[in-house]
Amino acid sequence: MARTILNFLVVLVAILGGFYQLYLRPTLAKFGLGRIVENIGNKDACIAVPELSACEKIVLHQPTGLVYLACSTPQSRIHWTPTMGRLNATGASRTDYVATYDPKTSRITRLNVANFATQSRGLSLHGMDVVPSSSNPNDLLIYLINHRAPLGNVLASKVGADSVIELFKTTVGGSTMTHIRTFQDESVIITPNDLVGSPDGKSFYFTNDHGARVGLKRELEMLGYAATSVGYCHVDEGCKFAIKNMHGNNGIAQAPNGTFYVANALWGGLTILEPQADKSLVITDYVKTDRGMDNLSVDSAGHVWAAGFPNALILAFQHFSDPTIPCPSNALRFSINTGPNVFYGEKYKVDKVFEDDGTFALGITSVVHDAERKLLFLDGVTAPSLIVCKL
Repeated sequence: MARTILNFLVVLVAILGGFYQLYLRPTLAKFGLGRIVENIGNKDACIAVPELSACEKIVLHQPTGLVYLACSTPQSRIHWTPTMGRLNATGASRTDYVATYDPKTSRITRLNVANFATQSRGLSLHGMDVVPSSSNPNDLLIYLINHRAPLGNVLASKVGADSVIELFKTTVGGSTMTHIRTFQDESVIITPNDLVGSPDGKSFYFTNDHGARVGLKRELEMLGYAATSVGYCHVDEGCKFAIKNMHGNNGIAQAPNGTFYVANALWGGLTILEPQADKSLVITDYVKTDRGMDNLSVDSAGHVWAAGFPNALILAFQHFSDPTIPCPSNALRFSINTGPNVFYGEKYKVDKVFEDDGTFALGITSVVHDAERKLLFLDGVTAPSLIVCKL
């Protein structure tokens, strides 16, 4: 009997050891365990703009150099960040706002809200896209993910957020955004994180960062369960899934040629997709990274930029509870590989352009590069300030 137990324990230890070496250890490494954080491009050439804190998403208006930001407060994010399972609706800000920042003059403008029929439910902002209108390039369409609290006496912790996509319209450099419509579909717009809007104001693609608003299946995604998706909505045709059964979907961006990019926030990697005639998406390539990533952007030179997570463990389990706790941040740049290793199958090059140990830039979830003016903008869901760097 004792020998049988001993043999069982030996086998169990071997299985657990194999599980740790082959699965758990590399997963923890992607989350940042044991990673050495460097300080790159983060000192003399950068300034902080503390008036613009907790801005989860940044979008550049390339012709003018203005940046648009979807902002809240760090304190609100502690209580109400549905993507992180923080669902204390009583502590949520309902007065989140869109702001512009002009790097030439350092001027900040908070956009006033007009014609918003459901303003009583407020704005709790997350992802955003700002698109020049196809009918008049001086008009801008602002697509916003609004994580509303559920109606009635229902606890958000039981059912999740009542998330929708809001469409507003403004003018370049304007100070007011006028509400156009609300897109809502409980079966497809489940856990929206980021989106790409169309210039006609009629449609958009968006990521669901989880397959369920709450529950066990949602938690299993940390272990690799593929349940995230990209959805597509049209004002006349409704919403549908463009692609399902992806893993860790977060930021989404689109290149001028129509190619889509989606970031994996959990295990890392950049997924490249092509749109089809029926508005579905097909995966055409994948770029491996050693860390999870958040929002994406494409600069005028065609490079894809991502906010990387040098240590997602500190971000998720310490910084989100107390945004004053230092949390390292970085910016990654993806480009076509023209070096000699392209012959060995490395089609894409990944450069770490910016990295900070958390003493200067912390909680970064959005990175935008102005290639023409050589400026890098960084901000985040719980960041204490906008960071602007000269490259």
